[in-house]
Amino acid sequence: MPPSALPAGARKVHQQGSTFYVIGDERQFLRDAYHTFLHLPWSASLGLIAIAFFAFNLVFALVYLQVGGIAGADGSFTDALSFSVQTMATIGYGVMHPASNPANGAMIIESMFGIIFTALATGLVFSKFSRPTTRISYSKQIVITQHEGKRTLMLRIGNRRSNVIVEAQLHVVAVLTTVTAEGSMFYRASDLKLVRDRQVGMTRGWTVMHVIDEASPLFGLDEAGLATAEIEIYIALTGIDSITMQSVHSIHQYDDSHIKIGYRFEDTLVPLPDGTFLVDLRNFDTILPETTPRTTGSPSRA
Repeated sequence: MPPSALPAGARKVHQQGSTFYVIGDERQFLRDAYHTFLHLPWSASLGLIAIAFFAFNLVFALVYLQVGGIAGADGSFTDALSFSVQTMATIGYGVMHPASNPANGAMIIESMFGIIFTALATGLVFSKFSRPTTRISYSKQIVITQHEGKRTLMLRIGNRRSNVIVEAQLHVVAVLTTVTAEGSMFYRASDLKLVRDRQVGMTRGWTVMHVIDEASPLFGLDEAGLATAEIEIYIALTGIDSITMQSVHSIHQYDDSHIKIGYRFEDTLVPLPDGTFLVDLRNFDTILPETTPRTTGSPSRA
């Protein structure tokens, strides 16, 4: 259905790489404002605070122009705005000051409003700054290849920080489009059993593997079958940051266009003649046909 044919009030939503339209949800902007602020990027959050500060000062500048009574001001909007900024920011240069009861009343109201606004802005910035985050990289593609004589789905994740994610836990879900016995379209979500779904401490890399056997929802699907099923794979990583000692999480999504059958990942851990190893992260996203010879003795960490 094209967007122009959708019912009135349909809202476009982007989430985890997918786009869909929602009708009939109850929007409560003020209740969700805190969550929305934390979700915004830093540039948008700080820009929003700056715009709000400027807008509030514009309002009070108009009030001062209306009531007058500002000693040291020439009656211009520029002076009114400057006095408003000095009041709300508690700068107090002393060049301009209220000299009438209406001006004093407006100054008192703005001062109280400024204290509340500053407290809210400080709390929001601190909450956003102190929120635990991760820098987890996911391979651009998923491969399906032979491993230990079994057809195996593989993807890579990596920790781009020098910390350790303690008790790192993975949860991988495949969502496929199916048709029920009644003929209705149904999105079936199935947990993918992993060769290893937990690490005591995740430092750098992790090769995530799922054996595609008879019990796997991917069993018997080729590239055309994956596309027909409109498969989406979701990966959730949770653990405890060893530095902040706070719980952290990360989530990523793939669709059928990201799954390559008959390929494998290029080795990132290369043995050197002196017995040491070279970690070549340039190969993190590189995939090769599975018939390509491997580097002798290159281990792969699962």
